[in-house]
Formats: sequence, structure tokens, C-alpha cells
Amino acid sequence: MIDPKNGNLAFKIFPVENDSPFDHTQRHNYYTMVLLSEGGGKLRSDFSDYHFEAPALLCFSPYQPFMIEPTGEVKGVVINFHPDFFCIHQHHKEVACNGVLFNNVYQAPFVEMSPTELEALLELVEQLKTGMQTAGLAQYELLISYLKIFLITASRMRIAQSDGDSNESRAKEPFILEGLKNAIENNFRSKHSAGDYADMLNMSPKTLAKIARSHFNKTLTNLIAERIIIEAKRELYLTSKPVKAIAYELGFNDEFYFSRFFKNNADVSPQLFRDTVGFARAEA
Repeated sequence: MIDPKNGNLAFKIFPVENDSPFDHTQRHNYYTMVLLSEGGGKLRSDFSDYHFEAPALLCFSPYQPFMIEPTGEVKGVVINFHPDFFCIHQHHKEVACNGVLFNNVYQAPFVEMSPTELEALLELVEQLKTGMQTAGLAQYELLISYLKIFLITASRMRIAQSDGDSNESRAKEPFILEGLKNAIENNFRSKHSAGDYADMLNMSPKTLAKIARSHFNKTLTNLIAERIIIEAKRELYLTSKPVKAIAYELGFNDEFYFSRFFKNNADVSPQLFRDTVGFARAEA
């Protein structure tokens, strides 16, 4: 489906078989979900490498870089939707997928699932396909309804999986992991260096960095940077605040340094992100 206002992609579903369309780095101005029913491989996303096996759902936010290197044949389906088609920020209370499926810096960007869970999502995909092929009254509203159900169902799967992972993680690092996540969430707007968090947690930077790499598969510096970028994207998309004001709120006194930081981590400038993803949805 194409957005009639600007001619850009709004919503799309297409199959994946054998040759992966993601064999080079992807950076799109829309959300991407890859539901794999067969195969596996290596996923490169942001600053990390992950190994996955089907059935799995891989989820990526606008301009989140990723590349999939399959091992053998893969089969699945891809769902793309632009934030202007469905805004996960505005509908957070309804679907609660932001910070769960998308924009979760503390977990791998995919959900492993059982064959039964895969079938449940594939049934929803078929309903989405039918909705796309049935033009007419309230087609947009029908597709949004099915997409919401898909996101809610997948989010519940991720939360159930996370609860199990959390129990195991708490047994290994009960205090440090939660302490680090809480420290980042409470201070990423003002504290940007790994040393700041080591001081807060009364640990050596080397020890904390080792824990971050072991449990989050990222360096501590990258973990902090990703969290800052997620908030910057949210502000750029939801508000009409000047880039300078967003930079200041995120602890950057120099707008140009912030713009370089954003581009180095998101591969686009703040203004291009705003122009291609949209903005001021919270003010509409």
C-alpha cells in the first residue's frame, strides 16, 4: 500500500524464500518484521551479532541497521509499515510493543517461538493479506486492527520469553544487571560515558564493561549510545522541537556535535530522519 499523500510506502507484506533480500545492510524509514518459519543464520544489528533459528520473529525500527546472513535455505514473510501508517508510540497503551519488540537495547531484536506460536502469527499474516486484497470501506481500519493484534500477540510472546530469561539472569548477576539498566534509564540524558556508570555502581570500568558485553552482547558505550538515539528518534518523530532543543535535553550543549553523534549511530542526520519518518505526531 502506498501513502496517497506523499507516494511513499505505507504497508507491505511479501514472502522470503531461499535468497535473502537482507544480505546487505538495511536502513529503512519504516518498521520491518521478518517472520521466519524455516532456516536460521546470523543477524547483524546495530553493534552486535546474533545467531537465530526459526521459528523466530525479527523486529527492526526505522533506520535501525541490520543484515541477515542465512545458513542454508530460509522461508518466511516480511511485514513493513511506516510510522505514519501505524505509530507505535501513539498506540503504546494499546499494543505496548515499544521497548518490547522495538527499541529494546537490552535484548536481541528477535523473538524465538514454538511451532504453535508461529502458526498463530501466520494466521494473522493471512488475515492481513486478505485485508490488503479487499479494497473498500474501512480497509485501512481493518488492516490496523489486524496489525495491532499481531503486535500484541508477538509482544506477549517476547514478554513471556523475557520473564524466563530474567529469572536466569537474576541468578547469575542479580544486582548488577538491574542496577546498570536502571542507571542508564535514569541518567542517559545527562551521563554519556561508561566511566560515569562504573562510578555510580562502585565498580571498575573494566569489570562493568565485561558484564555488559557478556549479558547484552554490546559494549557499555554502545548500550548508552543506543539508548540516547532511541530517545532522540522519539523526540524527532513525536514533536516539532528544534534539533537544538532536543540536543540540549539529551545533554548535548553543541547542536552540531549532537548531529554528528546521531548520524554516526543512525546513519542519517536528525533532519533527514524527521523528513522521512515524520514528525509532530504527538501534536497533531
